[in-house]
Amino acid sequence: MEQPVQQLFFQHIKNNLAPHLSFVDEISGLLNISNDSAYRRIRAEKPISFEEIQKLSAHYKISLDQFLHLQTDSFVFSGKLANSPGFSFEQYLKNLLQNFMYLNSFEQKHLYFLTKDIPWISYFQVPELANFKFFLWMKSILHYEELKGKKFSLKNGYPEYIELGKKIVQLYNRIPTTEIWNLEGINITIQQIQYYRESDLFDSEDDVMIIYDKLESLVNHIEKQAELGKKFTIGEQVLSNAPDFNMFYNELALGNNTVLVDLGKTKIAFLNHSVIDYIATQDERFSNYIYESLINLVRKSTQLSTVGEKNRNHFFNRTRKKIHNYRRMPGN
Repeated sequence: MEQPVQQLFFQHIKNNLAPHLSFVDEISGLLNISNDSAYRRIRAEKPISFEEIQKLSAHYKISLDQFLHLQTDSFVFSGKLANSPGFSFEQYLKNLLQNFMYLNSFEQKHLYFLTKDIPWISYFQVPELANFKFFLWMKSILHYEELKGKKFSLKNGYPEYIELGKKIVQLYNRIPTTEIWNLEGINITIQQIQYYRESDLFDSEDDVMIIYDKLESLVNHIEKQAELGKKFTIGEQVLSNAPDFNMFYNELALGNNTVLVDLGKTKIAFLNHSVIDYIATQDERFSNYIYESLINLVRKSTQLSTVGEKNRNHFFNRTRKKIHNYRRMPGN
């Protein structure tokens, strides 16, 4: 017998709920009803009202199209914009931390990343690179008033952001990952460094050299991860039970920082926009489409992790050569 739509609706909510949370307690608390009343709604013994559907859909970011079998071209995404009231860069990082805490609450998890840039979370484990990215995002993307006329200096930093970044990296490195790269992936950061260099926005040329050195050290670390097929943090020992790191090179696909997280019973797609902003959806049709697209790209890509030493060396040597070429350019 086919399940009632109401039961499917609640099953979808349950699939997306962190395992350590009580499903019934969540529903009863959100709807302000008793646990017994919540059970009767979950079992479809009592119909839920339009107001309850609205409250649940808004809270859990649910599109009703898939439950009502409506063939529409609409997908429901959630996300916060950088110009939202009360936005702060610290809160942005805290939201990232909460997202990774949520993902790590699932026993089954795998992250797929189609890269346009080096996955930006990787920068958080190198304080110098992280501070440069923080400064650039706040000054040149978010246009923080207090940074007008300021230059980037390694003498200054953002220790509170660095600590948040380290926590994010620790959680990120607990999730098995498949990344699809292109040789253009290093270009964005190089262009950012060169723009600041040519615009005299570095405090000193020594800072430029250090940033390039740290960028190369990050590339070397990613190469080591690919060689071992394991994720680990710079400076830390590789654990035998470390999550898998699968890296692929695709010559034709220029990534757009699309992330798909497979949590077993559900999938979440994250799309990057406006440089640092992102939106997310658990829409089944859309997420499955992204998943299949990424799997198809993997099939058409060259594996660089654990096998293919020749291809891996060729890829990373070409990447390092780009860094060396720009590093040698004279500053202003």
